[in-house]
Amino acid sequence: MSFDRDLFLPVSLEDMERRGWDYYDFLFITGDAYVDHPSFGPAILGRLLESRGYRVAILSQPNWKDPSSFTALGRPRLGVLISGGNIDSMVAHYTAARKRRHDDAYSPGRKAGLRPDHATIVYSNRVREVYGDIPIVVGGLEASLRRFAHYDYWEDKVRRALIFDAQADILSYGMGELSITEIADRLASGTPVSEITDVRGTAVIGKYPGICSYAKVEVPSYEEVCSDKVAYAKANMTEYLEHDPVIGKAIIQKHGKEFLIVNPPARPLTTEEMDQVAELPYVREPHPMYDDMGGVPAIEEVRFSITHNRGCFGACNFCSLAFHQGRTISCRSHESVIREATALTKHPGFKGYIHDVGGPSATFRRPSCQKQLKHGMCKNRACLAPEACPNLDADHTDYMMLLRKLRAIPGIKKVFIRSGIRFDYLMKDPSGEFFTDLVQHHISGQLKVAPEHCVNHTLDFMGKPHIEVYEKFREKYYKLNRRYGKDQYLVPYLISSHPGCTLEDAVHLAEWLNKEGHMPEQVQDFYPTPGTLATCMWYTGIDPRTMKPVFVPKTPHDKALQRALMQWRKPQNRALVLEALHKTGREDLIGYGKHCLVRPNKGQSGSWGDKGASQNGKSGSRPQSGAGTKGGRPAQGRGGKPQSKGGKGGFDGRHSVERSDRSKQGGKPVSHKGWAKAKPSVQKGTKKKK
Repeated sequence: MSFDRDLFLPVSLEDMERRGWDYYDFLFITGDAYVDHPSFGPAILGRLLESRGYRVAILSQPNWKDPSSFTALGRPRLGVLISGGNIDSMVAHYTAARKRRHDDAYSPGRKAGLRPDHATIVYSNRVREVYGDIPIVVGGLEASLRRFAHYDYWEDKVRRALIFDAQADILSYGMGELSITEIADRLASGTPVSEITDVRGTAVIGKYPGICSYAKVEVPSYEEVCSDKVAYAKANMTEYLEHDPVIGKAIIQKHGKEFLIVNPPARPLTTEEMDQVAELPYVREPHPMYDDMGGVPAIEEVRFSITHNRGCFGACNFCSLAFHQGRTISCRSHESVIREATALTKHPGFKGYIHDVGGPSATFRRPSCQKQLKHGMCKNRACLAPEACPNLDADHTDYMMLLRKLRAIPGIKKVFIRSGIRFDYLMKDPSGEFFTDLVQHHISGQLKVAPEHCVNHTLDFMGKPHIEVYEKFREKYYKLNRRYGKDQYLVPYLISSHPGCTLEDAVHLAEWLNKEGHMPEQVQDFYPTPGTLATCMWYTGIDPRTMKPVFVPKTPHDKALQRALMQWRKPQNRALVLEALHKTGREDLIGYGKHCLVRPNKGQSGSWGDKGASQNGKSGSRPQSGAGTKGGRPAQGRGGKPQSKGGKGGFDGRHSVERSDRSKQGGKPVSHKGWAKAKPSVQKGTKKKK
């Protein structure tokens, strides 16, 4: 389906001419294709400025190798706004193994290579080259996470705060509606950009720290954090703790002879402001200039989804949300969400299914506690991990009532939840009514949750609840599925090689997965993205919360061992799994019992039963003469490999998928694909079954 291009913000001189424009105010450059949808930052800010009377033009994915690409729309009257895109450009380009990606969901036709590495910096320098002293404001996730001196995983070094390398005037971090409108108003009033230094949610460069207008704290300089990992860890923790709109201070960090001044975060939007931003006149589609290029794949996940909240007080240490959106929750009104859902029913491609009503975490619609509103977030503990705070308010009633209203709208068949469900938060709701509604009405075949690991001290480094919480959730989830006659999947997300996870921990995770009947189809290695506490651990080997050493699996081989253990059944992982088990002294997991992960090499004995016993008493050791031919050794198939009959498994999709246990319903027990099962021995004088 194609839409009238005049419904979109201008992307060419011809578009501006049709509007009768002989000038425009702001040029918005983005590393993504232009998608006019409230899930894309440039669309939100462009539409917001438009609603304030400013003229905004979009320049998406310009050819950074050709300076003339940046002058195609002419010089804007007030300034240039730059975003690297919805995700960090280095994450868009490279895998956790630093391998180049072959596609890009945020580019037309999924084509890779349409933006440069470090896109925000490259675009800003090109603008400075062609337009000289024009005001430049950089923002978006890439700028936000790199607002301080930071470790760059892809270059394996500490880089300066992005604003220095970008040669920008102002860096806007976090959700930028309030900061960008204030900057625009000041520029329009004639205030020189050099004097706009006190906007909350922004960072600027100063010759001396005295220009800061707020209470402030200084962290170790760029030069110090480059040379001293302890200094880096201390700086990172301070930066994290001060990211609080209620009690946060400005942060000063010296870079050479200049000072980085990061003002306190902008306040969260009110419900009324959230409604206004969400209901701007978005087309909700990619620009039609991409129709012949295959469209923009990123729209598919969000076209018929609704964002109702912002912020996340879950605060996982590997996640960038707390350092970008913050831990304070903002949410839209029921009426606003209902208006958006009703509008979706009139979309020509709508089939009756709302794919998601969520946000960073779907179920958050209220502060974590009332204390947070007055005193900010606690600095000495997290809300949910390692166990929930006693002051936590886990009432899901408001979200449940919103979903019930959406289900009642004519033209809507189903309302699904595909954003992350915080199972730990859900388990703290004393009523359980929302859990029942969730299972009955809002799961599209499978529910995604993120236990991430099973070893508690590894989960502590992740900032996640202990595994017992997930196991209780899973038990209740299956119980509700059985009660209401549902057969729905459970998809656990897991991370390998996170800081703090030893090889022994990875073996325990493999054991747990085997016991639970899981094997992930794909594994997510820990990805050190800028700014997070876990990335600080990865780079420094120090937990910034305690300043104590932490083990980090850094080498490609260490990471490969942990990744292979999570997919122990795959034949190509066999050698790595055996190596890991030998290194950790876990030869009891080599054998033919259900508890075993792999079978021994030909000619070697292994664990046959639950006790892991072998002929000579040492699991995994070389058998004595004749060993393995008696005592119930499994029959061998072709090529001398022990046979294993794998039943139907509940495995599908990106991660392992677990079905509810039908054996508890009196039906046929679920068999787990690929589980090693002992075969009856072949006695002399008997025939093998074919």
